[in-house]
Amino acid sequence: MSIIVKWIVIVLALLAIPYFVGGVTVTSFGVAVVAGAVLVFIDLIIKPIVKILTLPINIITLGLFSLVVNAIFFYFVGDIVSGFEVASFQAAFWGALIVSVVSWFAGKISHHND
Repeated sequence: MSIIVKWIVIVLALLAIPYFVGGVTVTSFGVAVVAGAVLVFIDLIIKPIVKILTLPINIITLGLFSLVVNAIFFYFVGDIVSGFEVASFQAAFWGALIVSVVSWFAGKISHHND
């Protein structure tokens, strides 16, 4: 999936998340665009490094620790992007899970059409 498509999918997921997860607020479309760009940047640049550093615990937990890492990144984006608020770690966990599932599904669809 291209970076632009990934970004669009994440922006759409971010716009939908407040309807499903209490504690996540996106004040406008522009805020979702910025938060989506930050999440894509984290996914492309920072996440691969963190994956290597957390490999032992990821192996022990059969990959479930990556959900915690995604929640931490989601919560972090809520702290740095004005207008995108994440009230708790629980809200961050569920929000990150939704973004992950939607991104995975979009990736499967885009690879199916290739």
